[in-house]
Formats: sequence, C-alpha cells, structure tokens
Amino acid sequence: MLERLIESLESCTMVRRGEYHYFVHPVSDGIPVVEPALLREIACAMVRVMDLEGVDRIVVVEAMGIHIGTALSLMTDIPLTVVRKRWYGLEGECAVHQTTGYSKGELYINGLAPGMRVVIVDDVLSTGGTMRAILGALETLGVEVVDVCVVIRRGKQDVGRPCKHLVEIEVTDHVRVVGHGV
Repeated sequence: MLERLIESLESCTMVRRGEYHYFVHPVSDGIPVVEPALLREIACAMVRVMDLEGVDRIVVVEAMGIHIGTALSLMTDIPLTVVRKRWYGLEGECAVHQTTGYSKGELYINGLAPGMRVVIVDDVLSTGGTMRAILGALETLGVEVVDVCVVIRRGKQDVGRPCKHLVEIEVTDHVRVVGHGV
C-alpha cells in the first residue's frame, strides 16, 4: 500500500530555502509530473482512513490541495470547496491569516454555512500554520470539521485536533519515510 507515494518521496529532488530543507514532489509542488496512478493511490487511501459519513464538503487549500481534493471528490461524490488565496468580496467570505515556516498571507473561504459537515484534506502538514488557521476559521463560521487528513506529515505539529496522515517523513538532504498513518 502507498508504494508509489513512498518511492516518489524517497527519490524526490531537494532544495534549500535558507535553513529550510524543501522537497520538490508532485503532490506538494505539481512537478515534475502528477501521475494519475499516484493520485488514485492517495485518494483510495484517504477513503479508507477518513470518516466521510454525512459529509457535505471536502475543503482544500489552494493550490496543492486541489488535485488531491478533486480525486477524492470524484471517488466519493462529495462536493469540493477551495480555500482561495484571492479575495472576491462575496457575501459571507471569511478571511484567514496563515503563517507557515516559509510563507505567510491571507486565505479566503467562500460557500460554507453554519452547520455544514466538512473534511479537510491537504498535501503536507509541516509547520501546522495553515491548518490551524483554517480550523480556527471554520470554527468561527460554525462549520463542523468531521475529519482532517494530509498526504504527508513532516514532524509532530499540534494543530489543536487529531489530524490523520498517509505517510510521515523526515527531511535532511533527502526524504525518508519514517511512518505510515494508514
């Protein structure tokens, strides 16, 4: 299980951003190419581990959560809501400030209403900054977060609630898969 994901992570390219070792991978960066078989493997694993009963929406963060959420949406027929990096000024739009280990900025949530039941999926949980911000905003909106799952967990950050992951990695000058969440 997850052979494609593990192999692709352990052979991916590394770059440095200051002191931060950054891995370049199809799931987290969309390069060099996102293979359908890899997305299928990830979506199938998420269906197995997530509580999807009675869920109204899959919530993803632009940009790298979109392809994962789309694959999961196609498999489950659960509609997709994308947390965007652009302000639209729509009625009910919720601004979210997020800070990670290597970036910060505003995100915007549209199309969710109090009482909705959602799951959140994302590519990587590294610093936890984006996930904490999204969880806080959804709570403010009165949205129930049923489950959270990321493809790759890097470290043991606390985001204030349980967060499932498919694989856990350590990053130095290379990626090493050190655990499985499935």
